[in-house]
Amino acid sequence: MTIERTSQAIIGEPEVVEDTRLSGEEIAAMPAWQRLKTVATSLRAHQVKDGSIPVADAHGAARQHVSDIVASVRELAPLFPSDSAYLAAIATDFERWADGGFGVPDFFDSLIEFQPQLSRRDGELHLVVFPMYTQNGSTDRLVEAVIVEVVWPEFVGALEAGEYSNALFVPIRFVDFTPGYDTNSAVLFPETVAMRQIPTFTWGAIFADREAARFRRVVRKAAEITKLDLPEDALELLEDQQLAEETFVMWDLIHDRTHMRGDLPFDPFMIKQRMPFFLYSLEELRCDLTAFRESVRLEKELGAREAGDLSEAEAETLRHAKLVQYAVIFDRIFRFTLTGSRVRNYDGLGGQLLFAWLHQHRVLHWTDTSLAIDWDEVPGVVVQLGDAIDELYWRSIDRPKVAHWLAAYELVSSVVEPHPASAWKRGLPDEVLLGAPKGMTDAVLDDEFPLSMFYEALSKKMGDVIASTSGITGRG
Repeated sequence: MTIERTSQAIIGEPEVVEDTRLSGEEIAAMPAWQRLKTVATSLRAHQVKDGSIPVADAHGAARQHVSDIVASVRELAPLFPSDSAYLAAIATDFERWADGGFGVPDFFDSLIEFQPQLSRRDGELHLVVFPMYTQNGSTDRLVEAVIVEVVWPEFVGALEAGEYSNALFVPIRFVDFTPGYDTNSAVLFPETVAMRQIPTFTWGAIFADREAARFRRVVRKAAEITKLDLPEDALELLEDQQLAEETFVMWDLIHDRTHMRGDLPFDPFMIKQRMPFFLYSLEELRCDLTAFRESVRLEKELGAREAGDLSEAEAETLRHAKLVQYAVIFDRIFRFTLTGSRVRNYDGLGGQLLFAWLHQHRVLHWTDTSLAIDWDEVPGVVVQLGDAIDELYWRSIDRPKVAHWLAAYELVSSVVEPHPASAWKRGLPDEVLLGAPKGMTDAVLDDEFPLSMFYEALSKKMGDVIASTSGITGRG
């Protein structure tokens, strides 16, 4: 297929240059993309967990699928000019994989050519094809193909160019995708790609549309069940997908950069270390509460100025700063807490901790089977929880690992009740404390902090709606 773009000026009239780029939806409707998606899905059926195709009898069909993938990528490549080097490299990697007999795939060369962080323009389109696993989706390194669109509103660009720099952060929305993303996965990370060595990662992408869409569906239902009277601007957040997407982009921008900032007693890439899951809970919650705290500060500072003195970007920042606060609270206490299994659910525990903290500080009330929140008091109370985690981290710079783990457990268990059978609650014996850290980790129950009776009842009513968000996008 040849894609032509022509423009003919009328003599004597000023020339008008029209934007002739196709939209993501138009590209997704093209036969080349539909063929790519179909053959990628067919190829997946021959792959095993590590991405290889060990059955020799399947290699003939697999080679044809690879040939079709390469042809489709090359046909679509002119529509993705910022990905030209990557798309050329991905075709080469696919051909080399096939020529090598479909062993464990190695797409290192094409991965280092994919640099979406260099073209963070609102509406920028990318075509992504890799053998990869999808976080909270498929654990197998199968071929995935996805068209994505960058979400980069002007006010977010201004925040990132100022005090919230985050050169690696790429917020995106789905256009179309293969089965690995018809799941709960809301991220596109380079470390998920099959490759021979680990490069220095230069980007990380988050699907803001999926975050926003599932938030809107879950919170709307939770508010209905709990009879929570939502503020007017919070209701607007639930009604407007674009507004919600932009709110999540602002939240994610600040959250993501926080992992590398602050008084950190450990390697910031702690997710790659084995430790009790409640430590991950505190780290993820710390980053969320930092986004909350910064949003409170921005709302206060910008709100103190005359509206006419604010730039358009500052006015949008002021509007979204309040919405980020709602998003953090509602996503944490309603969706995070009830999503996933009860096996070392660190995000779930973070939601339990926030809910219990608000309740115990008497700004969240569950009375007469209705939920109520004292919104004027909430910012200060939430910031106090963030301060408590920051204090734990600061003090633990001077503590050995075991002491930090025990102090972290003390903080969490002072708010969320542990399981009565918990060895940690009773006190770990000296032989465990004197042994390797693995012994302490192994002593943590899979569900060390069970759901409260409030959440047990709510989960029975929310299960179906939470399950319905698997595969959701901004289009529904």
